Amino acid sequence: MSEFDLIRQHFTRTTQNTDLGIGDDAALISIGAGMQIAISADMLVSGTHFFADADPYAIGWKSLAVNISDMAAMGANPKWATLAIALPNNDVAWLAQFSAGFFACAQAFHVDLIGGDTTRGPLTISVQIMGELPKGKALQRSGAQLGDDIWVSGRLGDAALALAHLQGQLVLPESLLASCATALHTPQPRVKLGLALRDIAHSAIDISDGLLADLGHILEASTVGATLELSLIPHTQSDVFVNDLRDPQQLKIVLAGGDDYELCFTAAATKRAKILQLSTQLNLPLTLIGEISAGSGIVVHGMHHEIIEFKETGFDHFS
Repeated sequence: MSEFDLIRQHFTRTTQNTDLGIGDDAALISIGAGMQIAISADMLVSGTHFFADADPYAIGWKSLAVNISDMAAMGANPKWATLAIALPNNDVAWLAQFSAGFFACAQAFHVDLIGGDTTRGPLTISVQIMGELPKGKALQRSGAQLGDDIWVSGRLGDAALALAHLQGQLVLPESLLASCATALHTPQPRVKLGLALRDIAHSAIDISDGLLADLGHILEASTVGATLELSLIPHTQSDVFVNDLRDPQQLKIVLAGGDDYELCFTAAATKRAKILQLSTQLNLPLTLIGEISAGSGIVVHGMHHEIIEFKETGFDHFS
């Protein structure tokens, strides 16, 4: 199979939002008057972002989902993606499963694949995502204000628990392993939440590297600090955790585990009722975990209001 046959067989689909898609030198797209395009890109590398023997369907889903999550964090509606993929060999069975996962995610979130590139090399997947939103409505990291509530969606740490299990650092009970593995391999971007937060939140970010690291980006951009209550942070309740989360490994999983792809956002205290109503409408837990404060950095209070000391804040490719 030639490179172009590979593209036609595995990556060419009918588009929904595109004037001209795959098959020419460039794609053509139109956006409405008064709208902006949001653009982001992520790269996934075998051995760094996923195990070499990982399920190709899950790799396909996740490679697009993590990019869609960036659109959700901006309050943008994801529409278009490009895919550049380096393959060690032309494995038709692997490609069939990878593309099935990729397009399952694309269909779920109404995203068109409009172009990209293929080459031979170590397995590397690079996706660029584009979305649209009304001009001036983007949720930015720099908008947090003193006194804002700090919220998170869903629960944190499930993906990190699954990874720790796969790495032999702990053993999850079967009753918990399936849901944690789903969180790790096929995350669900919070697009509907992001869209709904445009007129509610002051700032937002998706939690990809860990709560402390990603909240830290909001604080740095907004030149503020934060206080978090450990007891309020939603996480899996099981025998894996002790009630007060004093174990360093468990603290790391909840505060710095990463791969959650939930949204962390800040909003005025006057918006609490709207946010709780939104939680019900979306059938998605939204939890108030802290407050934006003066100064810089993050103070985490433990179960007895003691200050929790921590060294690791999240994943860093070059640390």
